[in-house]
Amino acid sequence: MSTINRVKFGSKLGVILATAGSAVGLGNIWRFPYITGENGGGAFIIIYILCVLLLGIPCMISEFIIGRRGASNTARAYEKLAGGSIWKWIGFMGVVTGFLITSYYAIVSGWCFHYIYAAISGNLDGSPEEIQQYFINFETNAWQPILWGIFILMATHLIIIQGIKKGIERASKILMPTLFLLLILIIAASCMLPNAEKGLQFLFKPDFSNLNGEVFLNALGQAFFSLSIGMGCLCTYASYFNRQTNLLKSAIQISIIDCCVAILAGVMIFPAAFSIGISPDSGASLVFITLPNVFLQVFAPYPTLGIVISIAFYALLTLAALTSLISLHELCTAFLHEEFHIPRRRAALMVTITATLIGALCSLSLGDWHFLSIAGISLFDSFDFVTSQILLPLGGLFTCLFLGWYVPKRILKEEFTNHGMLRGRLFKLYMLSIKYLCPISIAAIFLHQFGIL
Repeated sequence: MSTINRVKFGSKLGVILATAGSAVGLGNIWRFPYITGENGGGAFIIIYILCVLLLGIPCMISEFIIGRRGASNTARAYEKLAGGSIWKWIGFMGVVTGFLITSYYAIVSGWCFHYIYAAISGNLDGSPEEIQQYFINFETNAWQPILWGIFILMATHLIIIQGIKKGIERASKILMPTLFLLLILIIAASCMLPNAEKGLQFLFKPDFSNLNGEVFLNALGQAFFSLSIGMGCLCTYASYFNRQTNLLKSAIQISIIDCCVAILAGVMIFPAAFSIGISPDSGASLVFITLPNVFLQVFAPYPTLGIVISIAFYALLTLAALTSLISLHELCTAFLHEEFHIPRRRAALMVTITATLIGALCSLSLGDWHFLSIAGISLFDSFDFVTSQILLPLGGLFTCLFLGWYVPKRILKEEFTNHGMLRGRLFKLYMLSIKYLCPISIAAIFLHQFGIL
């Protein structure tokens, strides 16, 4: 097996921002607020943070260890540690998962990109029924979602072909600070609205009376979903870490950024929603149907400000989608480049074209092409279900079992302590998590999703 001289990230800031960009995505800006709304607000946030600290961080460190130790694409990194055993297929499963997500995630990212245009052109001005119908017409259109998906895939492609330092790292240093600035801008506008304090109270005044097993499992599932665990992206980025990178410290910093973005997204959305009496559990329609109504109503006295806030919000969504899409694309590009010895630019082009074609089929399955379905479920929803409900939990579960029970403990300690350069006082706690706590918790999520638990 040939050894590839891998480029490394150029700075600690680049490591943190690029990897945080992989984790921060639509799961934080879109999914977290409505999941929080459906599970009672402040109490859910506390459980969510505990899940990130006790379970999310150990799983992230595990992917970091495999990636840096293997210094290869995700498939080869697992294979190096697994030898000829069956465990090597976990890495290949991660690549397949990442590619499937890339295809349909590009379409959703294109929706976000399109809504910037919709806000500028005034297409989001109208009654609630008109805004709902606008989204339905756009989502089921034969070519518009595909076109916008191509636009954002091309932006991703142009970043990927520049490589690690000049492409991914440089883009992350621009995109992540911009994302935070837009987030703060919208939060400031949202918190100045009448009755905004009710939304903040919902978020930060815990009510533990409604806590049950389902809330705990939802918090755990959101923690894994928002941290991008189980799809191989973190493993791929870790292969570009240098030997001095403190894996525990990096995982904690990235998790803090991820949690902050998720909670700030709630601070951005709920004060505005409560200001006009929108239910906090509006579900997945919150972003494309409910929020345009919120912006339209709360900023009615200041229509120009309403347009600016709408544009900023959908730009924020697009940036969050783009940072995750970059890591997904890199996962696939690195695999093709290293396993099949294809030049990086050609490998990136192959990923872009293939993802475009499969993404187009997923998009068409939501419209008139109903024959593009599996067991009566649209291709788009099938991809979403298989990846998020099956492959991601299994990837996280198998990774923990692999490191906790198969890979020699010596190797894990070497990577955790940077070959003895760090004290590694929390190593025993890390081992306890990946051997017992994480596998049991992920198995609970998996069984719960199918109504078994």
